[in-house]
Amino acid sequence: MHQALSTIGRVLRNFYFLTTVAFVVWMAVFDTNDLGKQYEMYHKWRELRTEKLYYEANIRTVQQDRAELLSSPALLEKFAREKYLMKRPGEDVFVLVPQEK
Repeated sequence: MHQALSTIGRVLRNFYFLTTVAFVVWMAVFDTNDLGKQYEMYHKWRELRTEKLYYEANIRTVQQDRAELLSSPALLEKFAREKYLMKRPGEDVFVLVPQEK
């Protein structure tokens, strides 16, 4: 028993062991990229990755809509009339807004 305690005490007083422990504590707690910061950055990365997937899906949808609009003048006219309230000369446009309850 005394031999085991002596060995443990010698290891705990070893310069390299103490230096390694001090380095690990410094990096985990006091460094600018400590564990808390790494945790925050990981969650931010996951959030941004989700946003990226959302925007990539929207880009594909917009590209498909754009290809359809540019291929058909009738669809382009319909889109311009509905979305931007464009009209032909001499026409009147009436916008109907649903009444709120």
